[in-house]
Formats: sequence, C-alpha cells, structure tokens
Amino acid sequence: MVTISDAEEVLKTYYLDAITTQLNAEVSPFYNAIAKTSENVFGKYARIDIIKNGMAAVKACEEDDDLPSPQVSRYYYIEEKLKNLYGTIEISDKLIRATSDSSGSLVNMLNTEMEGLIADAKVNFARMLYGNENGYLTSVVRRISSYVLQVEEAKSYFVNHVVDIKTTSSTITATITKVDRVNNTITITKNLDSYSFDGGEAITLSGMAGKELKGLSYLFDGQYCYGYDKTAESFFKPYVTSVAESALTEDDLIKAIDEIEEASGGKINMILCSYKTRRLIAKLFASSKQIVNTTDIQAGCTSIFVNTVPVYADAYCPDGRIYFLNTDDFVLCQLCDWSWLENESGRVLTQVPGKAAFSATLVKYAELICKRPCGQGLIKLTD
Repeated sequence: MVTISDAEEVLKTYYLDAITTQLNAEVSPFYNAIAKTSENVFGKYARIDIIKNGMAAVKACEEDDDLPSPQVSRYYYIEEKLKNLYGTIEISDKLIRATSDSSGSLVNMLNTEMEGLIADAKVNFARMLYGNENGYLTSVVRRISSYVLQVEEAKSYFVNHVVDIKTTSSTITATITKVDRVNNTITITKNLDSYSFDGGEAITLSGMAGKELKGLSYLFDGQYCYGYDKTAESFFKPYVTSVAESALTEDDLIKAIDEIEEASGGKINMILCSYKTRRLIAKLFASSKQIVNTTDIQAGCTSIFVNTVPVYADAYCPDGRIYFLNTDDFVLCQLCDWSWLENESGRVLTQVPGKAAFSATLVKYAELICKRPCGQGLIKLTD
C-alpha cells in the first residue's frame, strides 16, 4: 500500500535531484554561465570585498628608497541580504488515497505536480534575472477601455499573474487575464473607469517589492548600486548609452564592447537581448557573414557573434535592451541549492492547516551580485 511516507521518500530521493538539475541547467544562458556558490554567504547575508582598481601599494623605486606604503580604504564592501525563494506543491488527501493501491498512480500524480512547479520556477527565476528586485513587469502607456491597458511591452508569461498598478493616487491590484503581444495590451480583472493614468505607471507583481533577486535592471537603472552612489563611485556605474533602433549599426555594438573593456579592464563574453532585438542584430551582420549558427554547449542554445562575443536571445529580456556582460563578474550567492523545506520531524509533506491536503515547499536562499558593475554595458534602443 502506498502511503504519505512513500510520497515523501520519492520527493526527497528522486525529484529533488531532477528539479535541481533542470533549474540549474535550463533557466537561461546567463544563469548557466554565472558562478553559484555559498563561499560568500555569512548567515542571512552575502558579503563580498572588492579591491579598488589602482589602489595596490606597488611602485618602482631605487634600492634605498622608502618602500611603498600600504593603502587605506582599498576595498569596496558589498553586503546584501539573501532573498527567500519558495515554490509549493499541494496534493489533496483524497487524491493520495485514490492512488494508495498503485505506485505507478502515485508517480503520475507527483509528475503532474512537479512539472507545474518546475515550469513556474523556471519562468520566475529567469524573469528575476532581468528584474530590479521589485517584481517589475512593464509600465502603462494609456488606458484603452474599462479592462484593457496599453503597456510598454506585453509578454506572454504575464497571464494569470496578480499585479499591482501604481497610479499617483492609489494602487490597483488585479489579475492579468489576457495578453495581446501584437498591440502591447493586457486585459485585467479590475474595472479601470474610475482611475486616471498619466502614462509610465509601473506594473509589478503584487507584494514583491524588495523581495526578488537584484537582476540586471537593478544594476543599470537608478542612482544607487549596492548602497553606493554611481555618480560618486564610478566603479559601480555601468556603461549605458541610447541609440535609435532604426539607426543602430555594427559600429555601435563594437564600440560598446571596446569602451567597456578599455574602461574596466574586463572582457565582455556575452551579449543578451530579446528575440526581436537579436533579429535586428543579425541583419546588421548579414552582409559581412558574421552570423554563425552554432550551439554553445554551456548555454545550450544557438547564437550569433559580434567580434567573437556570442549574442543570446532570451524570452524574458525586454525588447529594446542589449546587455553586454562579463559573466565572470557575476555570482549567485546561495545558502544552499534547491532543497525541500522540512519541519522539526524531518517531514517534507505536511498537512495544510484547515484543509484535507498536504503540501511540500521547495526553497532556495540566494542573491545575485555583480563584482564589477563598471565592466558591464547596456545599449537602450529608442523609437
């Protein structure tokens, strides 16, 4: 007879390895390329010390000259609180009892639950890598009708997300029920007739402010980076420039790589953009035959190249943004890899209070940190 204990054992011994493999290898090219480590984790915090460029106490001198003095304040200190990432499956007691006479039925039941959990985890983790830690999805252009908004960019994965739309006078909480990617519109469950929109209102996942990973938008947008003012500390200021989409040239891309590498001493090894933007880049290099259809084993997807730097398309990268990255500068500081949340008795499946159901929660405590912000770049494409 199959029991709850059997289901727990399967979750611990079989599904955890399968989940970890898929979430570590199939999220995105960027995620595949960056380091993941617990070495910089101390309690609830990730701490990284970075030596300042040009501060090493080295000089050329005569034999009887004074030796160079050690420099003070040689380091930048980055300390970030680890974010709590959770994913939960729920199985009804009735369903467990219905499969109690067949281990095959139990496996099928768990397969269905785990496939949904893995799919959701991939989407949300991949999305967070481009985010600003606040669950930002897009912004409002204007209200079309009672339930429809035109937005800056509509993505298919927005559907069924509960979002907050922050107007000047209030916060509207609603569920996105439909997305029109052609016309960049979303349909929501809240009647908007009594609300006014000026344009530019942020649409974020409900309740996520400050709770998600500090992704690429955090690095490039805003005045501060890891607590440092970018205008005062150039080390924390990435390369950012704007180019009209219709005027983008090969030279713009090559110039960005050159200027980033010259200023930072690093090496750009990955360019990230949306599928639409990658097609634009491919056209630029079509005449010079610099498009190479190949498969990068590490990233697991096809790419084109700009001066030997691979260009990867990612569904979660916003249109109109071309990121130039040195992935060696990024690290996902994690307390542990994905694991099941266990209670004091070591149980993974626990009864949901007040319900005839059992739940299991997958957990990861982590934060994304860039160790050299000035070694990264962004071209913003304008209309």
